[in-house]
Amino acid sequence: MLTLHVAPLLRLTADGEAAPDGAVLVDGGRVVAVGPMDEVAAAHPEARVRRWRGTIGPGLVADGVRVLLEETYHEDPNDPGRARDRTESVRRGIHGLLTRGVTGVVDDLTDGDVRAAVDRTGLLRLWPGTTSPGLAPGGRADLAVFDSEGSCVATVLGGRIVHRRA
Repeated sequence: MLTLHVAPLLRLTADGEAAPDGAVLVDGGRVVAVGPMDEVAAAHPEARVRRWRGTIGPGLVADGVRVLLEETYHEDPNDPGRARDRTESVRRGIHGLLTRGVTGVVDDLTDGDVRAAVDRTGLLRLWPGTTSPGLAPGGRADLAVFDSEGSCVATVLGGRIVHRRA
């Protein structure tokens, strides 16, 4: 199914200039088109439209996640007295990454169970020194939307919305 993600601003690369009234057209897990909303929408009138407030751009790449996911315990905020559960802690750590717009992690992970959890989520595991691949036709549909204060509004991994702020 074609989904057109539109926002007041579109950034194609992590450090690129933001263009007004941008759109990213996604089919399944891939980017089909990027550009001005009017042009992309006119070329694909059958697409479902998701309107976001803020700036659409490539998701963030997080470095140092081994410490965050393998060495840090993330307590359940709803049940702080609950017995420690490592699997749930890793899940909460990954959820925290997604709520910040992270779509890729530098792969310094040493624990196979943690790597498997990251893979199940759809986060990309990247080599050290790698940056976000950006948004381009044919590329994987990994994107994030940030409001004017820099808070993440939504995170999309492989075309799936995995985080959306109310």
